[in-house]
Amino acid sequence: MIKSLLGALLPLAAFILSAAAPPPPTPAPIPGLMPPPEVAANPANRWTLNLSNGGTVVVLLRPDLAPGNVARIRDLTKGHFYDGLTFHRVVPGFMAQGGDPQGTGEGGSKLPDLKAEFSQVPFLRGTVGMARAQPPDSANSQFFIMFAPDHVLDGDYTVIGRVISGMDAVDKIAPGEPPAEPTKIVSATIGG
Repeated sequence: MIKSLLGALLPLAAFILSAAAPPPPTPAPIPGLMPPPEVAANPANRWTLNLSNGGTVVVLLRPDLAPGNVARIRDLTKGHFYDGLTFHRVVPGFMAQGGDPQGTGEGGSKLPDLKAEFSQVPFLRGTVGMARAQPPDSANSQFFIMFAPDHVLDGDYTVIGRVISGMDAVDKIAPGEPPAEPTKIVSATIGG
């Protein structure tokens, strides 16, 4: 009788214990390469760079990945900060970097540095990221556009967007560190 009583109670005890245990946490979704439809449809997420090489580059900004960094790009662009700045570091097969008013890679805006907003989105051809010094929270105004994938950067730099038009103009940015005759951002705009 004790065996039959224990046989009946053990499954009941197991059921009670399993019902009392909290459910496992739901993992956060990993942002994808494709932006959410509302991000892609919003004109405020279009960053247009008119270059001195005659090309126009349109970047789809990703506030869903990096809201603080994207807000900085928008604010600086609306203040005409990028107009006339050069691509001061251009490494063929890697990336083109701009956004430094000093043109040396050591400058930035007068605004405070930004918090890192790293994501799982990989650095592929056309990905736009925020340049920074060694400390993760040191991005300010400088950005870079990838010529080719480089997964060493994945998870260590903030992705702010991706070129959706004008990669041919990016490919024509004058190379060098710094280039002898650097390509300039004639004007940068948000919208449209």
